[in-house]
Amino acid sequence: MRILIVKLSSLGDVVHAMAAVQDIRQAYPYAQIDWVVERAFAPLVLRCKGVHRVIPCELRRWRKAMFSAETRQAWRLFRSDLRQDDYDAVIDLQGLSKSALVSRLARLTSGGKRYGMANQTEGSSFEAPARWVADVAITLPARSHAVTRSRQLCAQSLGYTLPFYMSFGLLAQIDKGLADTKKVAFRTGLKGLVALVHGTSRVDKEWPLAYWRDLGARLNAAGFMVALPHGSAAEEAACQAIAQDLQHAQVWPRLALDALTDSLANCDGVIGVDSGLSHIAVALDLAHVQIYNFDTAWRTGPLAEQQAAPGGPVARQVSVFAQPTPSVEAVWQAWESVLGAAMVFKASTTRYRPSGFASL
Repeated sequence: MRILIVKLSSLGDVVHAMAAVQDIRQAYPYAQIDWVVERAFAPLVLRCKGVHRVIPCELRRWRKAMFSAETRQAWRLFRSDLRQDDYDAVIDLQGLSKSALVSRLARLTSGGKRYGMANQTEGSSFEAPARWVADVAITLPARSHAVTRSRQLCAQSLGYTLPFYMSFGLLAQIDKGLADTKKVAFRTGLKGLVALVHGTSRVDKEWPLAYWRDLGARLNAAGFMVALPHGSAAEEAACQAIAQDLQHAQVWPRLALDALTDSLANCDGVIGVDSGLSHIAVALDLAHVQIYNFDTAWRTGPLAEQQAAPGGPVARQVSVFAQPTPSVEAVWQAWESVLGAAMVFKASTTRYRPSGFASL
């Protein structure tokens, strides 16, 4: 069976869709699963266990110069790449006009079908062409978590029962990236390394800079080195401002997405706002606190299914919500909680993590 997943963007949404791929692999172990995604996120999809081929596109960039010779040539190459194989199932997990276009261009086997959403779910984007292009449009619960929505759509499309437990299958190079930073932490007598993900594309999702400084000081006092990733000049300046009064902090260099994933995998935990990097932390199964200024954690925050352990679920990943924004004390209490849960989890399970790529 050949299956094509269409999930183009954004970073967090792409991460959320990875769990559906793992469900498909469990139901159809010999299926060939290909994935169309924006080129910027292709390095991460290459890390998704079970993805046979990644087909990159640049629809965001092409729309800015639709009729240029460069765009026309790039589009022809993409179309040729997309149509290399015939698919038994093309599943549009995006539900937008652009993803519907990609689904329509993909070739089907005799008897193959295109699947998509029949309706919008609360808080998500949806455009009518996605329903019109689908051979089978599937109605989903109006109130669906972003991860569960993709999982349910794939399960109903391909006719299998949704597994209770889930994983993201995100592979990380645990001995690469900035592992040396963690070694420095231990050499200085610290407990480990915690990344603070403060950057976000939306200003209304930000947490106050003074709060990050306070949180970093508390982590230092508790024996943790603070790592500060960034993806822009503005975020790097914020990193420097957070680090300036901390005894144990390091501003990471700007890293490519796959290298950044490796670096996060070498951390003992992550505290961050609702952003793509925070969702990567969840997929890597790290101890994690996700900060929300809006009551939307039910839709994008950590799910209990990811945290199953012998004896029942353990909350190693939680969200903290308050308006206008959570307090430092609330976030700190949540961190202490997930850290304790992570220690219990490690004590109750045997987790062999060999050198090289590991699925976390």
